[in-house]
Amino acid sequence: MGGKAVATGKERQKQLAREHHERQLQRRLEREARVKRTAIIGSSVGVVVVVGGIVAATTLLGGGNGDPQAAASATASASTSASAEPTPSEPPQPTPTPIDLKTVSCTYTKDAQGKVKDVGLPPKKPNLKAQTMTIKTNEGDIVVDLMPKKAPCTVNSFDYLASKNYFDGTKCHRLVTPDTGGLAVLQCGDPLAKADGKEQGGNGGPGYKYADENLGGMKYNRGVVAMANAGAGTNGSQFFIVYGDETASLPPQYTPFGTVTKGMEIVDKVAKGGFLEDQTSPKVPVDIKDVTITGKS
Repeated sequence: MGGKAVATGKERQKQLAREHHERQLQRRLEREARVKRTAIIGSSVGVVVVVGGIVAATTLLGGGNGDPQAAASATASASTSASAEPTPSEPPQPTPTPIDLKTVSCTYTKDAQGKVKDVGLPPKKPNLKAQTMTIKTNEGDIVVDLMPKKAPCTVNSFDYLASKNYFDGTKCHRLVTPDTGGLAVLQCGDPLAKADGKEQGGNGGPGYKYADENLGGMKYNRGVVAMANAGAGTNGSQFFIVYGDETASLPPQYTPFGTVTKGMEIVDKVAKGGFLEDQTSPKVPVDIKDVTITGKS
């Protein structure tokens, strides 16, 4: 009787240890899945590189060059960090900061990192009447309904850059698809990107940066236009258009400032066309001829 009781106790201990190990493994798999799904969209000081099916972020602030080796290291580091978390709980969601539209003032800070197309700094007083952005491309017009009351300084920056013909002659340089990175976005706004399949873009900007806005206020659903960045407060000129709801799970770290109301079929066509040999540049070229912003009368 006594021997049987001891054996049962040992079996129970083994079962508990096995269940504990299984729970740990499940949590680790869930965290790794989130790391893969929650990819960072890199901009003028960052770049997204597809490595082993994972979209990894490499920050170019310190002179990085966005090569796959650096991206792989960043991915491994992110996975290690995630695995070290004591619990699989999600980070708290930010709440958009209320904006006093009567007193709002924008701060744009000079930033010479990356490749710069310098056009000066936008005015501090935002243009709250900016309503519609029309991106004229070789494939047709993409029309965006802007959000000047929720992202006034972001919209103001685009209004300024458009007035300087900043985007004229640029290309949408980065395509990410659900099967390569878990996202569905087309990225544009690097004034120096070639999008030729040989030289990866993503490190060009206007020579200034500014703070994030409107975080946590909406999901990145189909048609949403948001800022690409390389971390908090690093917005420049690069932005992405979401063409699939697979991207809705992105963390609220990228300023949403508009929604496409016309031209999503253009983005869909580009997405279906796939990539050039670098697995980044879209095979269907998107050449931006002009960007205009109109406002309320």
